[in-house]
Amino acid sequence: MTLASAIPPPPSVRRVFFTNLELGARIGILEHELRATQPINIDAEFDVLTHHVVDDHNIATVLDYRQLRNAIIEECTQAHVNLLETLVEQVARRLFTDFPDLMRLRLRISKPQAFTDCDAVGIELEQSRTVTP
Repeated sequence: MTLASAIPPPPSVRRVFFTNLELGARIGILEHELRATQPINIDAEFDVLTHHVVDDHNIATVLDYRQLRNAIIEECTQAHVNLLETLVEQVARRLFTDFPDLMRLRLRISKPQAFTDCDAVGIELEQSRTVTP
């Protein structure tokens, strides 16, 4: 082992992202929205602080993006939510709670069938973890 390989790398930030994750969600305040699920689309970016050298044979050395995806899906499908603003904040809170190495996120949740004259309407939220000295 050389001296260079014995020194751990400095912390860095790795960005994980999802593009157009499609789900059926119970969301909305209109009468027809209260009766049935409707499609939502999610785009997300996550800046993750890395502390380890990636070991290609050990998923524990990276943030397993399957877990991020599962947390998003669960949060978006577990109960009816009236407003997109509420949903995007709930998802962000859950992700910051469940993933301590998550430093920043950008979530965009949209309803593609809300209007016939545009592709989608939605809410985008960007938040960073507050670091206290």
